[in-house]
Amino acid sequence: MRNSLLVFIIGFFSISMGAQDMSPEKLMDIIQQEADTVSVQGNSARFLFNDAILICIYDESANRMRIISPIVEREKLGEEELLNALVANFHSALDVKYALSDEIIWSVYTHPLKELSVAQVVDAIQQVYAAAITFGESYSSTNLVFPGNTKRKEKPKPTKPLKKM
Repeated sequence: MRNSLLVFIIGFFSISMGAQDMSPEKLMDIIQQEADTVSVQGNSARFLFNDAILICIYDESANRMRIISPIVEREKLGEEELLNALVANFHSALDVKYALSDEIIWSVYTHPLKELSVAQVVDAIQQVYAAAITFGESYSSTNLVFPGNTKRKEKPKPTKPLKKM
């Protein structure tokens, strides 16, 4: 019983000490430092990062935040790009995922707000940006790729019409 209590106390303090205690104010400060231009409105910030539009939305009471970037309208994509994005979600998008909402494909990073570290916010911004600009090519958020079947479906190459003889 005594050993169980000791393990519980050590575990509790380890978890408590590992908490980052990110606040909306700290989050907005980090974005201000990393971004080129920032517009804050309520619980969201719209900002430019290397000429890409990113949006950070947080909900302190739900302890959630997300950083997103619009990529392309769904109607402009073929099945190959959507399938490639799904493969990338497993192998090369890592902490960021490709998602569809309101008929727009987005790169999305979600995380509990309070547990975020400064380094995680900076990394999230970089990964959301990378996933957005590599969509349609390498579909990646970092240089890391998880092994496995990473083959993407290639767009069919147009065939040359046969010449009549």
